[in-house]
Amino acid sequence: MTPASLPVDPFDLVIFGGTGDLAVRKLLPALFHRFVAGQIRTGSRIIGAAREPLDDAGYRAAVRAALGNAVECAPEQRDAFLELLDYRALDARKDEGWDGLATLLGERPDNIRVFYLSTSPELYVDICQRLGRHALNQGAARVVLEKPIGRDLASANRINDDVGRVFAESQTYRIDHYLGKETVQNLLALRFGNALFEPLWNAHHIDHVQITVAETLGLGRRAGYYDRAGALRDMLQNHMLQLLCMVAMESPASLAPDAVRDEKLKVLRALKPIDASNAAQLTVRGQYRAGAADGQGVPGYLEELGEGAKSNTSTFVALKAEIGNWRWAGVPFYLRTGKRLPERVSEIVVAFKPVPHSIFGGSVGPLGQNRLVLRLQPDEGVKLWLTIKDPGPGGLRLRHVPLDMSFAEAFGVQQPDAYERLILDVVRGNPTLFMRRDEVEAAWRWADPILAAWADGGEPPRPYTAGSWGPSAAVALIERDGRTWHEDED
Repeated sequence: MTPASLPVDPFDLVIFGGTGDLAVRKLLPALFHRFVAGQIRTGSRIIGAAREPLDDAGYRAAVRAALGNAVECAPEQRDAFLELLDYRALDARKDEGWDGLATLLGERPDNIRVFYLSTSPELYVDICQRLGRHALNQGAARVVLEKPIGRDLASANRINDDVGRVFAESQTYRIDHYLGKETVQNLLALRFGNALFEPLWNAHHIDHVQITVAETLGLGRRAGYYDRAGALRDMLQNHMLQLLCMVAMESPASLAPDAVRDEKLKVLRALKPIDASNAAQLTVRGQYRAGAADGQGVPGYLEELGEGAKSNTSTFVALKAEIGNWRWAGVPFYLRTGKRLPERVSEIVVAFKPVPHSIFGGSVGPLGQNRLVLRLQPDEGVKLWLTIKDPGPGGLRLRHVPLDMSFAEAFGVQQPDAYERLILDVVRGNPTLFMRRDEVEAAWRWADPILAAWADGGEPPRPYTAGSWGPSAAVALIERDGRTWHEDED
């Protein structure tokens, strides 16, 4: 067994917002899968904490219903997992209920304590202050903060300062679940575990990079949060910049947590500014109108907000970023993300430069550009697009085809959800895949001028039809450079 697959030490995991969407849809199923896999030992506890007036039995019944048939297992395994669950009703901004939580945790003082803040960021400080008042931040205690941390650099600093008064930086885990995805881990292996790619991983051989995170869903249950955040705060400033860092960073000296995070920080600090002077040329933002998704008619963003709603929130962002260092000088990074797009897909496309001279005549077909495509979701895997001869007699004909490795097919198993890896990394005390405070600050320092340029410019987001790939200006953004978005070629 590898260290990452061994059972972890007994722990108490308190999920604040334990009845919320993230907890029910992601965190609890992830813990259930790891329990079935034998990585969570007897003696561990999972404690839901929320305002709903439930008792332990009521919470277990709710979780049982939510899990459904999330994984094939014997009924006794499901029952054994549910026995790990407890519940405490409390309000983050009131004192009632906190003594009961402290008493429950005090029953097993040797357990590692993890406090997962699956709540609105506005509650982070209140929760941490109350944990500190009850001395629950002592010893092997860790706190997990979900993104986004703040709305801008100033608010992020306030949250980090206030949380930092209770939990040391070494106890604070700022989670970005994209870093736990199998394909992102494989990016490290591909780059630094193979002699093939790293010599070519630079501006001499790479033409451009595309990062796409597309969703088919609209607002769902997140309308209040999303209208305050928008696509740049929700996805680009955190998830997508972290993916950019993993593509662009220099080789760390080792996989030690700070060695990896130091290299990511260098990338963030090397991003060329986008501000009022160039935002109109380098960014596109949009907002979806009524259209179709999965073959069904869907309302526009404003209709989903409610009758008579007005909003300039961006549900789509595309931009062209550049990194000002020797490795990446002149290589554009095209990023796009949006809601109500045609497909649910997250992928990284590394497009290599064309061959400098073609020895083939025009009759053999076009020479395709070599591309390395890393699919994060769905169907995680890696494709390397190559130009080869079309089989058969009758002359030379060229075809552009992929070497395709689907992880599910190659390894015969469905890959674990990112939260499965990341939650147990917190228990183990391994912060490699979590954001350090200076990373968060550097990301906001780059994103803030873009938001300010949009606000000061006064131009509303461009409309796009639900089920399309965003505003036509997003196509123009990349085609001005003689390139095209990846899905246009498949």
